[in-house]
Amino acid sequence: MSLAIQLPPRENQMEFNLRIWEQLLADPVLAKIEGRIETDRHGRIIMTSPPGPSHGSKQAEISYVLRVLLSGRVVTECPISTSDGVRAADVAWFSDLRYARAFDRRCFLEAPEICVEVISPGNTKAEMEEKMALYFDAGAIEVWFCDEDGRMRFHSPQQSLEKSLLCPDFPAMIEA
Repeated sequence: MSLAIQLPPRENQMEFNLRIWEQLLADPVLAKIEGRIETDRHGRIIMTSPPGPSHGSKQAEISYVLRVLLSGRVVTECPISTSDGVRAADVAWFSDLRYARAFDRRCFLEAPEICVEVISPGNTKAEMEEKMALYFDAGAIEVWFCDEDGRMRFHSPQQSLEKSLLCPDFPAMIEA
């Protein structure tokens, strides 16, 4: 049996997300903790362990290739307000226009055009599908996954893609 959860509209969740995220950013105890912090729609902290060297190396390589191939802004550990709290994309690409429109000093109010998740051993398929749905709901145009072996997978809201439509020259494999 599967369970479907009705999330609140993202616009209704946004001010709450921003208020909670600002409190977390100002917390001196949390500033000393290694690892990624995200929140759920109730403002509860979701923590994951710090990424390993391979994860960070893939993030760096993806960021570099995006900077070379596209103008705009590349952000790592990009906090995005979603209908299920604040989630952080490993790598994100914004056009200059969307960056200016989406930026808030606390987190991004609209998803970047491209959200990239580097898959770690602890990530589940369901977790990644949920993040993908949240990023698309927040306005992403494409969501990419970098598998543990460096293979890239590209998605639009409607389907899996052979290659990125926004960055068609992005390689199918990342060497990191």
